[in-house]
Amino acid sequence: MKYLLPLFIMILSLSCTQHNNVQKESKDDIKLYDYDVEEKIKSLGIDLPEANIPVANYVNAVTTGDLVYLAGKGPKQANGEYIKGKVVTDVTIEDAYKAARLIGIAQLGALKDEIGDLNKVVRIVKVMGMVNAEPGFGDQPEVINGFSDLMVEVFGERGEHARAAVGM
Repeated sequence: MKYLLPLFIMILSLSCTQHNNVQKESKDDIKLYDYDVEEKIKSLGIDLPEANIPVANYVNAVTTGDLVYLAGKGPKQANGEYIKGKVVTDVTIEDAYKAARLIGIAQLGALKDEIGDLNKVVRIVKVMGMVNAEPGFGDQPEVINGFSDLMVEVFGERGEHARAAVGM
């Protein structure tokens, strides 16, 4: 199958320990945002999907310590179909950007399913994006910006992250 594959492994830090050294509040008492993250998502016209049930021998998310690791996702549309093809040949860069944003929405849904409240996210730490593209295509970062831009829209500075954007 030929899927447009901005597949992502997102690593998110949920650590509040940096605040505990200064304040005597529990992690749940610390307000990280001056807005409600989930209300912000709704204001962007986004309805978060529930995490899909994995079709192979893996899970959607693994929490270890204060970090949450999310499994990769493909660009699934609202009708349940995946966006398929290679960037440039079958899909424009603009449509690939939108596909990466769709993956961001799916990952936010998986993260919410894992932690219950997106207001707990201290930082998006690392994003790994893989783009199914023709040989010689060099604009993978433009495509993956669809994902990265969404993280910054939702989490502000806490959504800024380290990133790799590679072609396949």
